[in-house]
Amino acid sequence: MNSSPPSRGRPRDPRSHEAIVGAAAELVIEVGYAATSIGAVAARAGVGKDTVYRRWRGKPELVFEAVFTTTDEAPVPDTGSLAGDLTALLQGLIDEFHAPAAAAALPGLLADFAADPELKARIRGDFLAPSKERLLLVFERAVTRGEIAADTPVDLVLDTLAGAVFFHLGLVGEHPDPQLAGRLAAVVSKGVEIR
Repeated sequence: MNSSPPSRGRPRDPRSHEAIVGAAAELVIEVGYAATSIGAVAARAGVGKDTVYRRWRGKPELVFEAVFTTTDEAPVPDTGSLAGDLTALLQGLIDEFHAPAAAAALPGLLADFAADPELKARIRGDFLAPSKERLLLVFERAVTRGEIAADTPVDLVLDTLAGAVFFHLGLVGEHPDPQLAGRLAAVVSKGVEIR
C-alpha cells in the first residue's frame, strides 16, 4: 500500500526522464563534464529546464544518475554462491566504470563532491544507500548457505569492492581484463567466508 500523498500537477513522463538521462550521458561524452549544462541537456532531451530541475537539484546529481546508476536496475544476481554473485555484481560495476561517460564525468564529479558536503550527503542518501540496500540480499543468501557469518560487515565489503573497481579503472585508468571481476570476487569472498 502506498502511503505517500498523491502528486500534484501532471504525472511525470518516464520517456522524458529517459530522454534527459540519455542526453546527459551523451553530452558528458561529447563535450565533457565541465561543459555539460542543464540548458544543453534540456535542449537535447526536448524538454524545458524546469522539467530537469523538478527531477534533479543540479548537474552533479543528474550526471551521477545518468552515468553511475546503470547497474541499479539489474536483477540482484543469484548464482548459488557468494563468489559467483559478487563476480556478477562486479562485472556490472566494471562495465559501468569502463564506459566512456564514466571516464568523462568522474573527475568533475569528484571535484564537485569534494567542494560540497551537502551534495556528497545527497548522493550517499539518494543513490548509494538504496543501491547498497538492494545488494543485502546477496549477503543474506550467503549467510543462509553458511558461507559467511551473520555479523559480516556488509557495508565494508561493498565499499571494498566498489573501491577496488574505482581505483583500478577510475583513478589508475587500467583497462579491465576479462578476469578482473572474478579475481576481485574470489579475494573478497575468501576473506569473509566462514573457516
